[in-house]
Amino acid sequence: MPIYVDQTERAIFLHGPPQRIISLVPSQTELLADLALSDEVVGITKFCVHPQKWFREKTRIGGTKQLNLDLIRQLQPDLIIANQEENEKEQVLALAKDFPVWVSHVDNLKHAYEMMDAIGEMVNRQKQAELLIQTIKENFLQLRHPAAAIDCCYLIWQNPWMTIGCDTFIHHIMDIAGLKNIFADKERYPTISLAEIKERQPSVIILSSEPFPFGPKHIEALQKDFPNTVCLLADGEMFSWYGSRLQYTPAYLQTIIDKLEKKLRR
Repeated sequence: MPIYVDQTERAIFLHGPPQRIISLVPSQTELLADLALSDEVVGITKFCVHPQKWFREKTRIGGTKQLNLDLIRQLQPDLIIANQEENEKEQVLALAKDFPVWVSHVDNLKHAYEMMDAIGEMVNRQKQAELLIQTIKENFLQLRHPAAAIDCCYLIWQNPWMTIGCDTFIHHIMDIAGLKNIFADKERYPTISLAEIKERQPSVIILSSEPFPFGPKHIEALQKDFPNTVCLLADGEMFSWYGSRLQYTPAYLQTIIDKLEKKLRR
């Protein structure tokens, strides 16, 4: 019986390639789709919006932090894929009493590659996973960094304002792109104030499209408090999704870098 160790050092046992998979994480759901596991995946969360066909047709087993445990049990999965940060520990442990639950922990690209490789092995898609990882690595090599690091504040929530610390995947992606996180002295997802942002004088404030749905009206309001700062909306998936979406992240980051350099030269 194959033994697999997840990224939290927990061991799970599988009888063979799983035939009934449930994903509790949007970015990993997309990875499973790109590994051609449409027949095997039987359940996803209500936040697993990619691919759209799966979102419309697959059984939704609740939100990432509010899982419908009874429905999951009814689906009788032979593998559940979770994440340490995105899912609630108590719910994951409850499921682990009855089913194999493989938990990822991704803070950087290295962890992301390890996650993809491990999942590829578990679901009998090793070659596809290896090709995907190679594509992502090659795409990041093409990324052109700004001439000098750009001081940025990355906002993920409003009321209260929240940003990202140095031990997050978003921070890692920003660092790779030459976007300097002005709150790198903090950890995880700290609550901050507009006064703190002003004190640190960022050149750019990035408003993410998720988890809070920032839009043009928020940019307009924030620009009144920061008239000399570039305020920019960004696709949060490109900064925070650590699955197969990473193959598109470098090109997206390049558009952000080019746009910011142009605005900051004015």
